[in-house]
Amino acid sequence: MKPHQKLNAWIKGCELVKELYVFTNTFPVAERFGLTSQIRRAAVSVPVNIAEGAARKGKKEFIYFLYISLGSLTELDTLLHLSNSLGFGETSDIDKLNVKCDRVGKMIYGLIKNLERP
Repeated sequence: MKPHQKLNAWIKGCELVKELYVFTNTFPVAERFGLTSQIRRAAVSVPVNIAEGAARKGKKEFIYFLYISLGSLTELDTLLHLSNSLGFGETSDIDKLNVKCDRVGKMIYGLIKNLERP
């Protein structure tokens, strides 16, 4: 098993990707290259950057990639807000996805704090 595959933030990030893919399947076809694509790319960026950071040699580089993952989660927050305001998806589903995004973000913050310890 590769090192990043042992990280809960990576595991939950991959689960989030799957859920967001299912969620965006309900969007209008006209949004395939709009919000659907943006949400999916931002979601995939979360575990991908965790994995890339874990493969780097130093803690400083790993932390850098973890912050990129957090940025992608913030992007997801905005994209889900826009989806809701445009009437794409159920509000209850969006609320659940936001909770999961927050949970993954807390895991990433915890990993950063752990890596920053001397």
